Amino acid sequence: MALVAGIDSSTQSCKVVIRDADTGLLVRQGRASHPDGTEIHPDAWWDALQQAIGHAGGLSDVAAVSVGGQQHGMVCLDRDGNVIRPALLWNDTRSAQAAVDIIAEAGNGDPAAGARHWVDATGTVPVASLTLTKLRWLAENEPGNAARVAAVCLPHDWLSWRLAGFGPGSGEAGLAALRTDRSDASGTGYYSAAAGEYLPDALEKALGHVPRLPAVVGPLDIAGKTPAGALIGPGAGDNAAAALGVGAGVGDVVLSLGTSGTVFAVSSTPSADASGLVAGFADATGNYLPLACTLNATRIFDATAALLDVTLDEFNALALAASPGAGGLTLVPYFDGERTPNLPNATGSLHGLTRENFTPENLARAAVEGVVCSLADGLAALQAQGVQARRIILIGGGAQSPAVQQAASQLLGLPGIVPAPGEYVADGAARQAAAVLTGAFPGWGTEGVEFTAEASDVGILASYRRHAGAYAA
Repeated sequence: MALVAGIDSSTQSCKVVIRDADTGLLVRQGRASHPDGTEIHPDAWWDALQQAIGHAGGLSDVAAVSVGGQQHGMVCLDRDGNVIRPALLWNDTRSAQAAVDIIAEAGNGDPAAGARHWVDATGTVPVASLTLTKLRWLAENEPGNAARVAAVCLPHDWLSWRLAGFGPGSGEAGLAALRTDRSDASGTGYYSAAAGEYLPDALEKALGHVPRLPAVVGPLDIAGKTPAGALIGPGAGDNAAAALGVGAGVGDVVLSLGTSGTVFAVSSTPSADASGLVAGFADATGNYLPLACTLNATRIFDATAALLDVTLDEFNALALAASPGAGGLTLVPYFDGERTPNLPNATGSLHGLTRENFTPENLARAAVEGVVCSLADGLAALQAQGVQARRIILIGGGAQSPAVQQAASQLLGLPGIVPAPGEYVADGAARQAAAVLTGAFPGWGTEGVEFTAEASDVGILASYRRHAGAYAA
């Protein structure tokens, strides 16, 4: 029985799963926490990985390993392979103005023209999360550190590099061994997923020079070997790894309900959305992964449950006790502003109140339907880019809610599945490790609860869009 390891190095923690390469059977697993913050020294990831590997029983009997990781983080190395400064993570917003400036400069002062330029070049309009904008911030605010940058890589690249035995003091030979994949490279802002190439001019303008970048390897390519001889896979960004983990293929749309929401699809063609709502990323199989984010998901459930002074289980029971449409109540869940549509200063609103419908059951139902409707808008943004959606895959903590599952079947108009709870990113990395070992992605099954599309949403989505549309009026 050959074993493979999948690693998920996320913002909060590191998870390791060890699976049978043939069947996908989970053999053992481990995890360790990461420090809080938006600026973290990569050594903390390496220490957590060693702890998680130890908790998982080690890698001595593993034939291949792959790393899925948080996207966009800026890891800067000097000519000897030393980390120059703590990494700026995806959720560090100090480069927001740099993103504005980069767009304006590309359009000669016209933001719309600048956005079009970047979408044509990379598939994505620059925002603070992208590595490119963080490098611009570095050049403007820490010019001494910027001048020392000999190589730039991403969290999963750096961890794979360390697993291959490289690290501080590795020098030029070590930097030459850096590897990445299309999915993570496509989130940097200086890589074209459609063309499959880096954009050195973008780096030159942002950082002031062109550093060494990890070589982009194919989905089934070997990125290296551990000192013990285990193969190292290309790795992947977290969303691409999650798509692998749940077995998503072309025509599948993954809706992730966590603290915030994410909607992404496996597509055979790249996307280019000049509005910035859809990011044109690549996936981990050779396809593309257009993606939209919403800011408000399970936090809306938490806030409503707190208002009603009930547990989350009781909140779900209340939502299921109400009729679809919540008696005419419509909640627009922009509690923290919104990203899809791009309304950062918006607030939430509740519409259609009467003495008859103002009940705990209807309020809980309206909260669930409001969040699912906002995800439906993310789905619509993908479909506007030509995504062919045939099936929904619901993941994340909120996906386990029976009320969410019921609302999704009524509002999204597509059949779907709720996979069994699991470490989807680490599982996707394990699938990739098995693929590198055997030469083909394994046909591991995905267990879960299936749901069918209801015939009608009784006007819920139309009511939601009418009230949400008032923000843009």
